[in-house]
Amino acid sequence: MITTPITIDLLRGALEAEPTERGVVPHRLPAWARAQYDDAQTSMVESQPSGVRLVFSTRATVIELDTLPTKRDYTGAPPRPDGVYDVLVDGQLFTQLTAPAGNVITIDLMTGAGETRQGEPQTLQITGLPAATKTVEIWLPHDETTELVALRTDAPVEPVPTSRRVWIHHGSSISHGSNATHPTGTWPALAAAQAGVELVNLGFGGSAYLQPFFARTIRDTPADLISVKLGINVVNSDGLRLRSFTPAVHGFLDTIRDGHPDTPLLVVSPILCPIHEDTPGPTGWDLSALAAGELRFVATGNPEEIPAGKLTLSVIRAELARIVAQRAASDPNLHYLDGRELYGEADNATHPLADDLHPGPESHEVMAARFTEEVFKGVFSG
Repeated sequence: MITTPITIDLLRGALEAEPTERGVVPHRLPAWARAQYDDAQTSMVESQPSGVRLVFSTRATVIELDTLPTKRDYTGAPPRPDGVYDVLVDGQLFTQLTAPAGNVITIDLMTGAGETRQGEPQTLQITGLPAATKTVEIWLPHDETTELVALRTDAPVEPVPTSRRVWIHHGSSISHGSNATHPTGTWPALAAAQAGVELVNLGFGGSAYLQPFFARTIRDTPADLISVKLGINVVNSDGLRLRSFTPAVHGFLDTIRDGHPDTPLLVVSPILCPIHEDTPGPTGWDLSALAAGELRFVATGNPEEIPAGKLTLSVIRAELARIVAQRAASDPNLHYLDGRELYGEADNATHPLADDLHPGPESHEVMAARFTEEVFKGVFSG
């Protein structure tokens, strides 16, 4: 078997590969951005490699990947399923693997405090591959931090250049892939495959608050198409009022435009979320559901505070539409999409949000198909 160093030229969807004592950890934020905001939630989710995949050309019939995942165990909640590795050969799903062991973070849902138990690397083996030259993609689990320790094959591997358009997408846990069951089943990954573009997924669970370092990361990353899905985490955290939300959106878009003045840029408002349509945040745990062993969310804000600037999804959609219309007068490559076009009232009737906040696997498929139709065959078609 030939051991090939895992370097950034073999990774797509990652902005950096951090060397460790054993291997590398793919990151979706550069080191300078990670240093600016040492927040436990953001640090955890940016290292979860949603949309990150190893891509190489090879004649190998056997591939071994040593990996060390970091799993999450929420106190009092049902066990989480193991992350899935999707293996594609020439664009087609070949097999799916899991790494059952690894590091485990036990998280207290009430306090957010976490404790880590260290584990050991495991070997994933892919056999029965065709001997012909082919492109292999190993999509890493979208919801488990993954340290890549070693890559071994029975034939040499080479990086694969791409001429496809690069699509950067930024959003919340819905874009990250919450409740999707495997990495190529998140709605951004599905949409990218349908449109034939290269995905850089900057969706960060529970962490999309219009932070300037996210905008600067997008500004500094090469892209042919950019979309930003804004709003739900701002309501979840009750972090802004309308008076501060508006300039924050303008500043976020201004920063992106500093590096991408003419790139097609789409602003997407939140999908339907009944608990927060007309009730502000913050979002809290549904304690009665938690007592029954279920994870569900509730809106805890007071609608009477909306006139004073409290944000709901209805307020945010109206303001985002207004901001984009105002800016588009001098920025013809700026566009707006109401998130309810991806998931709306009719969808919630047939496939309710699994935990009152996140769509399930079927809804990821629906959202991807609609995004492809509305965006890649529409505003991004040129």
